[in-house]
Amino acid sequence: MASSSFFLLLLLGSALFISNGATASLPELPNLTTLSFEEGYTQLFGDNNLMLHGEGRTVHLSLDQRTGAGFASQDLYLHGFFSASIKLPSDYAAGVVVAFYMSNGDVFEKTHDELDFEFLGNIRGREWRIQTNVYGNGSTAVGREERYGLWFDPTEDYHQYSILWSNERIIFYIDNIPIREAVRTQAMGGHFPSKPMSLYATIWDGSSWATLGGRYKVNYKYAPYVAEFADLVLHGCAVNPSDHKTVCQGSDAIAYDTIRMSADQRTAMDKFRMKHMTYSYCHDRVRYPTPPSECTLGPEAKGFLASGEAKFNYRRRRGKRYARSSVDAIL
Repeated sequence: MASSSFFLLLLLGSALFISNGATASLPELPNLTTLSFEEGYTQLFGDNNLMLHGEGRTVHLSLDQRTGAGFASQDLYLHGFFSASIKLPSDYAAGVVVAFYMSNGDVFEKTHDELDFEFLGNIRGREWRIQTNVYGNGSTAVGREERYGLWFDPTEDYHQYSILWSNERIIFYIDNIPIREAVRTQAMGGHFPSKPMSLYATIWDGSSWATLGGRYKVNYKYAPYVAEFADLVLHGCAVNPSDHKTVCQGSDAIAYDTIRMSADQRTAMDKFRMKHMTYSYCHDRVRYPTPPSECTLGPEAKGFLASGEAKFNYRRRRGKRYARSSVDAIL
């Protein structure tokens, strides 16, 4: 994927023809540019398992028997558009977890917010899976996981993964296609992420749960496992870490709240979810005999239960018991 073309399209809000036959326009935001690692990020852990390439515009994170690796944004943000092109490790990758996410757990230990893209490795011959999650105000007891297959091999080339976060909604994108929308509702209360967060990228050993509930673990015979990150975008309202006041002004301060999905985008999202979604917490009656409030079918719930998802192919999971401790055990 050519980064210059990608960001020109973002700036112009152009329409793209996507793989499932629909068109989707992209968020129109001013001054959307990529950053080098030194301009926007800092290393969290991993020592030499984090390597910079291409004048610091591509970051390789590796996992070996000694350690994984990770980096984070230098600033905290209150709302914005956050994106990266990611290429995942190939071959046998069971137990390997690559994450691209936002969190403030280091600041608000008991009331943290989080927005996740998690990529879950698999045994040879089986595809990587992708999971999204939304936590607000420490609501970890209510896991709002969704899981999807992909229409491409994420180990062969870079693909773009993006998060739009505003005061009213959260949209997850893959290659410009919206795959999930979460809309703030009154019933959710503080469960909607509302405090400043940093952006993170990590690779680590998730042997205890990541592949079939821990049945298959990381095999370090195939290490190092390398995840590649490029086209890094931090377009958000940075905040002062001492008082958490935003420095966003003018059009940037309201740009995120004005973004809405077009009819074509919503059609594309519904088609993706019908074809590729394999799990939604809204349909998990073992974990949630009474679904969380946003899972109702009223118009206010469209963020968590799009019209296409209402027709979720539940037959695929009939007769299989959902795991209380890990969604992965059902797959």
